[in-house]
Amino acid sequence: MKSPINRRQLLKQSAAAVSVLCLPVKAWASRQDRLQKAIESRFGPAIRAQDRVALKIPALTENGYSVPVEIRVDSPMTSEDYVQAIGLFAEENPISEIAWMELTPESGRALVKTRIRLAGSQHVVAAAKMNDGRVFEARVFAIVTLAACVI
Repeated sequence: MKSPINRRQLLKQSAAAVSVLCLPVKAWASRQDRLQKAIESRFGPAIRAQDRVALKIPALTENGYSVPVEIRVDSPMTSEDYVQAIGLFAEENPISEIAWMELTPESGRALVKTRIRLAGSQHVVAAAKMNDGRVFEARVFAIVTLAACVI
């Protein structure tokens, strides 16, 4: 009696099943890569420290179309030590870079408040480049119940 499935068919089906199971991992990895590339395109491959930047965003947001964000960088904002630029990035948005702000010592404070759109629950990253080239960042995971930016 002939087997209903031969070895070649079993291998093909197994390979198909494994590739389907790996899709979420590949998709997550590609989002992480896209986010990392977006950050590096602005800040270069600099090592980013986790202090000096505070990213304030609601942990749970009902509507992704208007999410309040506050970015504060601990800096005296003098001509010797000031924040040169602040970037805001989102992992799941179709375009990872949300905002880019350039500052000078005349800005007074390194504080930015705005509203952004988020395409679902995701990591949001704020990075700040100091005038001496150091880069600091903060990461927050925001849960969004009604997504925006859907493509």
